[in-house]
Amino acid sequence: MSDPRSSPEPSPPGIDLAWLLMIAEQRTPGDPQVTDWGALVAAVARHDARIFDVPVYDSVHARAASLLQLLIHVPALERSNAMFASAVAYAYLVSSGLKIVTSPDQVRELARLVKGGGASLQDIEKELRKWAGEG
Repeated sequence: MSDPRSSPEPSPPGIDLAWLLMIAEQRTPGDPQVTDWGALVAAVARHDARIFDVPVYDSVHARAASLLQLLIHVPALERSNAMFASAVAYAYLVSSGLKIVTSPDQVRELARLVKGGGASLQDIEKELRKWAGEG
């Protein structure tokens, strides 16, 4: 049973291909071209995955982590994919109503860990919770 005093889970934003393209245009230097449209489609589908109408990722942090992990491991842009993936996760959390506080070093370190295979989805989620002051 959850603590009734705890704040409710933030409402996840609906994201789509247009939202990801907007993040790519606004948050990656030089507006890199999409080289794999399937990666973007997969990211949208993965973050909202459901089995028997039960969300696979049960929190906004887990959904943001799924976006970051997929977009780093399945590059969608001609360059700056780690920056793009980090910007997507950050924007997703902010769009969910969370106040995010992190540093460029923390963002780079998380992207390095994910890219190197040294971070599970749960590790990424845990780090994103720290960004939101919950870890």
